[in-house]
Amino acid sequence: MVVSTPAFIAIDWGTTNRRAYPIDAAGGVIETLRDDQGVLSMAQASFAPAVAGLRARFGDVPVICAGMVGSTRGWAEVPYRSCPAGIEDLVDGIFWVEPGRTAIVPGVAIRNARSDVMRGEEVQLLGAVAAGMAPADATLCQPGTHCKWARMEAGRIAGFRTAMTGEMFALLRNQSVLSEFLKGKVIDGAAFRDGLALASEGHLLSDLFGERAAAVLGLRDPSEIASRVSGLLIGTDVNEQAIAIREPVHILADPALGSLYAAAVVQAGGAPILLDSHRAFLAGITAIWDKIDDR
Repeated sequence: MVVSTPAFIAIDWGTTNRRAYPIDAAGGVIETLRDDQGVLSMAQASFAPAVAGLRARFGDVPVICAGMVGSTRGWAEVPYRSCPAGIEDLVDGIFWVEPGRTAIVPGVAIRNARSDVMRGEEVQLLGAVAAGMAPADATLCQPGTHCKWARMEAGRIAGFRTAMTGEMFALLRNQSVLSEFLKGKVIDGAAFRDGLALASEGHLLSDLFGERAAAVLGLRDPSEIASRVSGLLIGTDVNEQAIAIREPVHILADPALGSLYAAAVVQAGGAPILLDSHRAFLAGITAIWDKIDDR
């Protein structure tokens, strides 16, 4: 039962999941709702009723959404803000899909020969700095389906690169000749560390097939393949960021995935610092709300 009155409701609205947080005037989270109502499960006409349902539950207050809800697949397509981008830039690009009632935070883009985009991660990145979890000049990593590597300068997102690491593992697990050997749980053990070491040799594509060959020939325990392949992919991802790991790498992730990336960063000679991604999102969205409320 909610006993406090929220100042606003924040929604981290991703592709497959949705998290909603009624937040009070002091920035405290009153309650957390997580469900599978991501944008891919929503019809275009369903977004407004879904938000109305959250207001009915938490209170009739403004709602601020971030993530894929602002994409072509979401409620309304909100134009990206260009790097470098800070909190003020996001606030300048806010789109009120329901005027004065419901806002969508823009994503961030790089527009050049190596273009890139993000939606939702920008709130975490800027929130981590706003909350003092990471310094204003830092390298931040956000593992996931599409791993983001961001360079923060003076508290703003100066640039970033995206690696399809998690998606590649999912494709291999579900649609490749390796699929039958990738059903096991990925753990940070000897097999995962072997995969990290293998990644340093720089032969990703041939080494992936080599994992199948070793299993078929009885040279590898099939139960270890998932961890080895995960290590190979994550290790390759981290090794591509050789410049980034010359300084501490702040990793925004859940503990399980964060620990895998931390091991890879150590393997590559870097120093990982694990951060709470949910805390970073809440700090970022609250900083955005404070700027909106001041206007």
